[in-house]
Amino acid sequence: MLLSLEQGRVVGCLVEKQLTTPQQYPLTLNALVLACNQTSNRDPVVSYSEPGVQGVLASLKELALVRFVYPSSGRSATRYRQVIGDVLGLDTGGLAVLAVLLLRGPQTAGELRARTERMASLDGLGAVNGVLDELARRNEPLVVELTRRPGQKEERWAQLLTPDTPTDVVTRAARPDRSAWGQAHEFAGGPEDLDAAEASTDHGSRLGALADEVAALRAEIAELRGLVDKLRTDEATEVNHAVPNR
Repeated sequence: MLLSLEQGRVVGCLVEKQLTTPQQYPLTLNALVLACNQTSNRDPVVSYSEPGVQGVLASLKELALVRFVYPSSGRSATRYRQVIGDVLGLDTGGLAVLAVLLLRGPQTAGELRARTERMASLDGLGAVNGVLDELARRNEPLVVELTRRPGQKEERWAQLLTPDTPTDVVTRAARPDRSAWGQAHEFAGGPEDLDAAEASTDHGSRLGALADEVAALRAEIAELRGLVDKLRTDEATEVNHAVPNR
C-alpha cells in the first residue's frame, strides 16, 4: 500500500482525532480540513482547501480506507471516518504510532512515546519499541528504522505508507525481537548468538556515529585555523600600515 502525501495527512488526522477526541468523531469536512492545516503537531505544515480534501477523501474511499457517514439522527453534515486500522489489522498502539509518524515525520522511540500518550496506553519505551518492531516485521513493513543522527542517542523511525521516507539513510528494518525468541524469525543461532549480533550491530552504529562526529570536529578545527591565519594576516597588515616610513 502506498499513499500520496495528502492521503497520508488525511488518514493520520482521522486516526488522531478518533483516538484523542472520540466525542467529536467521525469528523465533518470542515473539522478535517482544520485538522490537516494545524500548525502544531504537524510536519510539514500545509494549507489544504475543502475541495482538495474532498478529492482526497473520495480517493481514500475507493481504496476502502475511509467511509462516509451520511447525515442522520439530527446531524446535518456528512462525516468521515478511517478504517485503515481494520484493513491493516492494527491495534490501538500500532494505529497511534503510525498516525504520529504520518503527521510528524521520522521520530525516535522516545518522541513517539511522548506524542502517543493521549492516543494509546503504551507503558514505557519497551512497549513503543515492541510496537515498532511488530510494524517493521510485517510481510509488508509499515515502518523502518533510520540511521542515527550525529550526536543523537536514539535511532529514528519512519513510516512507509507515503513516498517521503528518507530511504537513503535506512539501515535495517528492525532490531532483533527478544520477546519473540523461539518463533520462526530469521535468526538461526541461540540466545547467546543473538546477544552477540545485537552487540556487534550496536557497536557498528556507535563507530559510525563517532566517525561522523570526528569528521565534523576536523572540519570545525580547519575552519578555526583558517580564521586564526586570517586574523594574523590582518594584524600584520595593520602593524605595517601603522609604522611610519623613515
